[in-house]
Amino acid sequence: MGCSFSGLNALYDTVHGGGDDVWINDNRFRVVKQLGEGAFAYVFLVKEILSDSSSSGLASNLKHSSHISDDGTYAMKRVLIQNSEQLELVREEIRVSSLFNHPNLLPLLDHAIISVKPTQEKSWTNEAYLLFPVHLDGTLLDNAKTMTAKKEFYSTSDVLQIFRQLCAGLKHMHTLDLPYAHNDVKPGNVLITHRKGEPPLAILMDFGSARPARKQVRSRQEALQLQEWASEHCSAPFRAPELWDCPSHADIDERTDVWSLGCTLYAIMYGVSPFEYALGESGGSLQLAIINAQIKWPAGPKPSYPDALRQFVSWMLQPQATVRPHIEDILIHVDKLIAKFSQ
Repeated sequence: MGCSFSGLNALYDTVHGGGDDVWINDNRFRVVKQLGEGAFAYVFLVKEILSDSSSSGLASNLKHSSHISDDGTYAMKRVLIQNSEQLELVREEIRVSSLFNHPNLLPLLDHAIISVKPTQEKSWTNEAYLLFPVHLDGTLLDNAKTMTAKKEFYSTSDVLQIFRQLCAGLKHMHTLDLPYAHNDVKPGNVLITHRKGEPPLAILMDFGSARPARKQVRSRQEALQLQEWASEHCSAPFRAPELWDCPSHADIDERTDVWSLGCTLYAIMYGVSPFEYALGESGGSLQLAIINAQIKWPAGPKPSYPDALRQFVSWMLQPQATVRPHIEDILIHVDKLIAKFSQ
């Protein structure tokens, strides 16, 4: 798939007030503003520019009409690719994203990878452009920071409804013919959209770390390789114990995500991972706190969250992966809690 610009520095010109547009394949977009950035990636709010009133543009290529933006705005991720390894990672993210189709998983709408000539100012050799639906209310992490500053908390009902949506998205991944693990479930990868009179919509995003869930580890070398991979792809405060200290003989499965889900449920309630306190303690160790599942419960809202919710978190945060529940069990339990606490 190709991508072209109507000008050499179109993206920069547009962001800084220039008039050039970005083309992804046959569809034209105007950059409205930058939404965020990482080490090698930038996310922009873009608006589709139709060539004439009869053109359907991107909509003609989308499988699901629910993905069409009412106002023509989308999120565009631009990735600067510096070497063949990074190029392969982006291609894998594109391939994996195409495997999923669920309302609580962020769909990749279109993509393009182009070659660029490195210069003194630019060291990268390729650029990737990934197009997604836009969710302007930010991530669960963004919302948690705002709510913490205001000493606000989600209601028990909203906590459960947000969490249930994440479980539904993960169940889709975990129950494919070849089960996939997301490997980086955390508040920063959950998009939130506020809805009047309804619980917030929650959508899991970023499949850059998603891989087939089941791995056989049969040597110390394989265990160390898995730990090294996890240290690069799985955020530390949400990483499962078996990815910190993998035995030389182990069967790893999708329940690494269940651990991260438990941490994320805690974060929906209290705004942080259950183990981040260890980072602020003198002599504290995040790894030890996780491996031993040393959970500390903050005060929270008044009245406090029900004990059943805390027990639900603890059920998922069992250091031994073999006794941790599967996603189907979690969905059954969350539905029971929703029925109990929405009355």
